[in-house]
Amino acid sequence: MNFTQNQKSVWDFFKTTEKPIILYGMGDGADKVLDQFDKLGIHVYGVMASDDFVRGQNFRGFTVKKLSDFENELEDFVIALCFASSLPDVMEHIKSVAERHTLLVPSVPVFGENIFNEKFYKDNEKLFNRAYELLEDELSRKVFRDIIAFQYSGDIKILEGCTTDKSEAFQILKLEESEDYLDLGAYNGDTIEEFLNYCGGSFSSITAFEPNAKSFRKLQDYCSDLRNVNLWQLGSYNKNTLINFNTKSGRNCAIDENGTPVQVARVDTILCGKRITYAKLDVEGAEKETFEGMENTIKLFKPKLNVALYHRSEDIFSLILQLNELNPDYKFFLRHHPYIPHWDTNLYCI
Repeated sequence: MNFTQNQKSVWDFFKTTEKPIILYGMGDGADKVLDQFDKLGIHVYGVMASDDFVRGQNFRGFTVKKLSDFENELEDFVIALCFASSLPDVMEHIKSVAERHTLLVPSVPVFGENIFNEKFYKDNEKLFNRAYELLEDELSRKVFRDIIAFQYSGDIKILEGCTTDKSEAFQILKLEESEDYLDLGAYNGDTIEEFLNYCGGSFSSITAFEPNAKSFRKLQDYCSDLRNVNLWQLGSYNKNTLINFNTKSGRNCAIDENGTPVQVARVDTILCGKRITYAKLDVEGAEKETFEGMENTIKLFKPKLNVALYHRSEDIFSLILQLNELNPDYKFFLRHHPYIPHWDTNLYCI
């Protein structure tokens, strides 16, 4: 199946357009896009930010301006969106800008080096198809097709047709009052709060990993009145060791060779055979290694899974195939929740 829907690659669009290119955003995403544009010889005219964020600052040699500044300056231009948001007002603003100007999203991964371009797609086409065949329902298959088409083309309109509320996904998971919950990447307790909401506040046990010291203290505070909770200031991985993490990023605490040494561990080592019935993984690009470190839990207990599937370009097929190898009894459901670009695309396994 051709998942790119015969569309033009977003990278080819920016490489061939004769209109001035404006980058929208000035964070890590904009850095990655600019780096890739430099490799491709794509010239950027300027950088813009939302009106409330423009204070005359500079980004990579560009004076950051408002959209209205460029509208007064240029007859026409195209916009490369370089940041992400799930805030309804921000997403509506992005859509309103896209109604006035051509706006596309160059798909750079949150982690890893694989840029989602024509070569990446063609090199992995067979793996895309293998993962697609494992999906359980038509909505999952539509999400799969649309997310790939979006990453390839950069067209945010594609996301609108495959977005569902998170509550629909929890109808798939059907959490009960006796769950043994494993929260990997527990942050400040927000996903434990989500779990409690969907299981009616009753559970058998909670085991949570959070590597960031500041977030871990908040997690401890949140869980102070809960019983049968085990909290570990650890990252999850495929071995027990120290790994450098960027610990300044809050929820986005992730592996960074220039970061602070943090203890990580195999989940199976910590659980020591303890039953898990439901696990959530949002481990900032270390999902593959985490699954390797919890293979016994997956094989023995087949816990229901809620897995972030957007950190690396290859996640959308590689994690499905990995889990199918670990436990072929899983049924796979794919959902995308409100977010621009395709963040909060999750895999649900039962």
